[in-house]
Order: sequence, then structure tokens, then C-alpha cells
Amino acid sequence: MSNKENVIEVKNLSLSFQTPAGEFDAVKDISFTMKKGQTLALVGESGSGKSVTALSILQLLPPSSVRYKSGSIMVGDTDVLTAKENTLRDIRGGRIGMIFQEPMTSLNPLHTIEKQIAETLIVHKGFSKTKARARVFELLDLVGLSNLKTRLKAYPHELSGGQRQRVMIAMALANEPDILIADEPTTALDVTIQAQILNLLQELQDKLGMAILLITHDFGVVRKMAHDVCVMKQGEIVESGSKEKVLSAPSHAYTQKLLASEPSGRPHPYDHEINDILAANHMKVYFPKDKNFFGKATSFVKAVDNISLSIKPGETLGVVGESGSGKTTLAMALLKLIESEGHIHFKGEAIHDVKGKSLKRLRSDLQVVFQDPYGSLSPRMSVEQIVSEGLRIHEPSLSAVQRDERVIAILKEVGIDPDTRHRYPHEFSGGQRQRISIARAMILKPKVVILDEPTSALDLSVQAQIVELLRDLQNKHKLSYIFISHDLKVVRALSHHIVVMKDGKVMEQGEADQIFDNPQTDYTKTLIKAAFDLEAA
Repeated sequence: MSNKENVIEVKNLSLSFQTPAGEFDAVKDISFTMKKGQTLALVGESGSGKSVTALSILQLLPPSSVRYKSGSIMVGDTDVLTAKENTLRDIRGGRIGMIFQEPMTSLNPLHTIEKQIAETLIVHKGFSKTKARARVFELLDLVGLSNLKTRLKAYPHELSGGQRQRVMIAMALANEPDILIADEPTTALDVTIQAQILNLLQELQDKLGMAILLITHDFGVVRKMAHDVCVMKQGEIVESGSKEKVLSAPSHAYTQKLLASEPSGRPHPYDHEINDILAANHMKVYFPKDKNFFGKATSFVKAVDNISLSIKPGETLGVVGESGSGKTTLAMALLKLIESEGHIHFKGEAIHDVKGKSLKRLRSDLQVVFQDPYGSLSPRMSVEQIVSEGLRIHEPSLSAVQRDERVIAILKEVGIDPDTRHRYPHEFSGGQRQRISIARAMILKPKVVILDEPTSALDLSVQAQIVELLRDLQNKHKLSYIFISHDLKVVRALSHHIVVMKDGKVMEQGEADQIFDNPQTDYTKTLIKAAFDLEAA
């Protein structure tokens, strides 16, 4: 290479994908360099080409559909575009580690956590199982998962979203790589762990001289981590330079738009005197932890521990807390998707014992948007089939034309081109898939919608659009939201009241302004401080 400080050098890279509609140019003549010990941030909206660029460095794009039209990608003295498979195998996981955006789809559902973290140590360093386990313990400590040392045989589906993301980070860091590609590494993490992980990455970078390619839509993360920034739009780099230059004096209109895009405002007022639409009293969800010889549980994980709450038409209840605090378990219990103790009332009627056809009738009124859009959308169904599925079940009298009209209308509302409704989920970016998930929930015009991290996969400009969309829909239809998130900016923009959870218990609850402006518990103060310290970085 011309400069030994450049650990990666991308020159005039152009690539396209073969699709049924023809050739699609995903990356157009981009160039950048990464220096040893430095962090380069690739910033842009969903579909701008950031992840495609990163996957090209490791040659992880499907060779049957991708075509490299021009350019080179030099990793040290190796051009990965022409390298043999055994050379690429040495680079992947050895010299370059990668943190993928969606841990649930990147982790093997059939392998334990220990096996997945240890695998790269055994393959690349020839560790014995005993030596690998000792290193696994170290890595779990590093990424804040010390409590998983007693759960090494756990599988990905048994962990929370944030825990799965930290396992992915542990795998990427296992061999102390020279280069780390981090594709939205803190998307699924709560604010306190996010701060810990970013500090950890900086410490490892200082210790090992590791270069980091950071793919993100979060400018708070860019401010804290990056040395240089490249801004991408529709496959092109429209602006690049030092972090200070790009963030303080952006020259391109697109960069200016991104920096100005941030969820803001407050939710619309609602009628405080009206009856509750949903109420829960003394809810408990206990999972067996240990069993005796006869299979009887002797101890439990108290995922939801004696929680009571209520919500009125047109109100948003924000639920915040660290990963594993019980937020999603509480939501699933309210939806009657898991068993719980206690009482649940919907529109004044008890539903905690409802089953069969009566429960099915409730489903159209109680909808959910899940955290992981890729995992919750069927890969075998088109967008039109996914979004209209609820109509086929709950409004069977609609004709095919009427269903299609409803699908087109809701896709327009959430910012998806209706002409793409016959495509499949894998043909959309992460942010677009989340908007499809929102459309699927909203098309039935429900009374209560549980939003489980609905904006975590979205870039800032789309976050702001989705927040505004959710507010407008709420105001128009008097929708009630239970909004689960670790992004406190979005929580404040949407929520009237907030519940703060830790270890299955409510630590604090009250009006949103009261919680943010005058938190009463140390735990809440820590959450808020971590969120706003990152913004001020």
C-alpha cells in the first residue's frame, strides 16, 4: 500500500445487484481510507449503501446477485475483490471482526451462547475448549454480561435484544482484531449499556491500535466515537472530512438535513376524565429458574413482579429501563401472548382469563410492533400479503380490491412506495422493514398498540417522521400506545406518562416532564444522565 497507516483503502468502488426489475446500482464510485487506530463513521439513511459497503470489505454479499463494476478494496496488501476463499477466511474473524445490525438473525438459533463466542477462538487460534471458555468469561465481563456466566448453555431466543447484541460484540472482539466493522453496534442497547460499550470500544482501540468502521445513523454516537465522517446518500459519498468539519460546518444540503432531523415536540393532549381503555393490576410473570428432581420449580426469575398500570384513550405510556428489566415481558403479558398472574381489563371488561374465539376478537384492538422487523416479517410473504393478513382474518368480507386499497393507503402513510408492495422483506432496508411492521399493525385501526423499540432501527430523519406519524394517528383515532424504548429523546417526544422498570419492578412512574426534569430515584437519574451525556459528547 502507498501508506502503511492505511489499514483499508477503498478506491472507486461501484457495485450493482441483479434484481427481477433489472440492475440496481447500490454503490457508485466511492473512495475512502481507514487509518490504524482511527474511527471512520459511515452515516446516511436506510438504503444509502452503508451496510453494502461494509459487507463488501469482507466479501459477504451473495456472489450470484452482486456485480463489482469497478474499483478495489485493499486490506493491507490484499485486494479482497480478487482474493481466494482461504485468504478471505483468514481475514474474516481474524484480522477483521464485525458486529452485525440484527443480532437475532445473525446468531445461530441452534447453538448456545458459549459455542458461538468460542467458535472463532477455536477456528482462528486453535484454543482448546477449556482455554476458550476462560476467554469467553473474559469477553462476557468486557461487554457487561457477567450474569451470563451461569447461563452459557442459553440460546439466543432466551436473551433480551440488548443481551443478544452484546453477545455479538463479544464474538467480534474475541480475537482482538486489527479492524472492527460495527454496523449499528448500539441500536438494540439501552443508554447505560450503550455508553459502556462505546467506552469499551474506545479503550480497545487505544490499547490495540484497532481501526473501526462505524456504520450508524446516531449523531450522538458519531460525536463520541468518530475521527472522520463519510456521509452517504443513494450509494454515493456526498460529503467527507474530519468529524469537527462535517458536524460543525456541513457543506452539503443532505448532511444539513440529517443534522437537523431529530424527534422533537410533545404528544397531543388527551382527555384525562375519560375511563381507562386498558388497566392491569398486580401483574406477575415468573419463569422457572431451577427445578428439583421431580421437575418442580424451586426458584424463579421474576420478570414482571407485581406491576399495576393504566392507560386512557389517546394516551401514551412510555416504558423505559435497561435490557432484561422486563419491559417486553410486560408487553407480551398485556397482549395475552404469555401467561401471567393478576388482572387485566380492556374497555372495562376482564380479559385476563379470555381464551379461544373471544381472545381472537381482541387481537384487532390490541396490536404490536416488534423490536426486530426482520425476525417478525415472514420471508415467504410479499409486503402486500404481510400488511393485508390481518384484514383477511378480521375483515373477511372485504374484496381483494378493497384490501389492496387499504394496503396502498397505509403504506403511503408510513412512507413506503405502494408500487413495491409485491416485493419481499429481504429486498428492503432495516428502516423500511420497520415501517412495514408499523403498517401491518395500523391497518386494522386498533385501540391499543404496543410499540416495542419501533424506531431503534431507523435513521434520524425517519425517526422524526415516524414519531410525527404516530402522533397524528393517535390524535385522529384516539389510539393508546404503550411505547417501549431505550431512546429517551423519542420517549419524551411521544409519552404522556412514563414507567421506569428494573429487574421486573417499577422503580418510578409519573408524568413524562416530572420524570425527565425531576427524577426521584438514582436509577432513573443514571438513565437520563447517560442519554444526554451522549448527546453532549
